Amino acid sequence: MYRLIAPFLLALAALAPPAAAEMRLLMFEQAGCHWCERWHEEIGPIYPKTAEGAAAPLKRLNIAGPYPEGLDLASRPQFTPTFVLVRDGRELGRIEGYPGEDFFWGLVADLIESHAETPDTEREDPQS
Repeated sequence: MYRLIAPFLLALAALAPPAAAEMRLLMFEQAGCHWCERWHEEIGPIYPKTAEGAAAPLKRLNIAGPYPEGLDLASRPQFTPTFVLVRDGRELGRIEGYPGEDFFWGLVADLIESHAETPDTEREDPQS
């Protein structure tokens, strides 16, 4: 039965639109970084529960490497923490340092919003 259905499923998958590329927020950090520790205390527990965390899930990386294969950064991070927003491994923007809870939320929200893809349903109707 599977041999009869498999070609049909493959053809159907080829016709489907590509999935939207997922954004991720990379956090480059290192052991002993006071500002990294502070971020983890103030933001870390709640970040995954926020709209920002849903739009750009966090992935923590050591600043010294190794970095994931295919990661395309504008430049190698020099300071910790450095937050880099990526889509398909390509850098979209970054925040260097941790300016405190009040400033971080605004900066990360602006960064994510400026690179969010607009769903087709929200695009302006040309016949309006």
